[in-house]
Amino acid sequence: MSSDILMQLDGVSKAYHLGGETIHALKGIDLGVRRGELAAVTGPSGSGKSTLLNICGLLDQCDGGAVTYAGQPLRAGDEARKTALRRQTIGFVFQSFNLVPVMSAHDNVDFPLHLLGVPLAERRRRVGEALERVGLGGFGGHRPDQLSGGQRQRVAIARAIVKQPALVIADEPTANLDAITAAQIVALMKTLAHEQDTTFLIATHDDRLIGHCDRALVLDDGVLAGGAYAR
Repeated sequence: MSSDILMQLDGVSKAYHLGGETIHALKGIDLGVRRGELAAVTGPSGSGKSTLLNICGLLDQCDGGAVTYAGQPLRAGDEARKTALRRQTIGFVFQSFNLVPVMSAHDNVDFPLHLLGVPLAERRRRVGEALERVGLGGFGGHRPDQLSGGQRQRVAIARAIVKQPALVIADEPTANLDAITAAQIVALMKTLAHEQDTTFLIATHDDRLIGHCDRALVLDDGVLAGGAYAR
């Protein structure tokens, strides 16, 4: 596997059993995700986008095929290792922000570092840097209800990047934002991807976002139909 590939999927399949019906969410996906790229995963509802992101985010395991992350194969039964990799090297950004409403922006961003046992002084330094990085250096004391939708999404991105992850998984990160704010969020993610060598893998229906990504991957009924580089 090339050293610039962060995650490799080979023949990955996934099925769900609902009642007496079997839903084949992914059907033999082959995909290499590069370090430092901003890649969008597009396709209609039910095409398998969320399933693909869950597997790439090490939240779920495939039924068939192979997944390699940072050069290391991940096998069934590696749950402890996958949990450790997810906590330490993967960040998540959600459509609904998923911020803790009673906690300040600073404390929301600090939370992942607290779970990892990072010393307090180091946490304060890294939280401050992350908030500055997303343009919210003066908003650390604000609760989510004191912030706009775009600011809350910036806090969510700061929380995702504060542990300096190799990969950020983002699920419809611009769906609840107006056009101007959405463009700012996309530009921010692209800058972080290219300057910090952080890979962003984004599930989206938002055409405003897709055109700014390095690559748009199209899922159709569980099959990867194609993807083109914009750079």
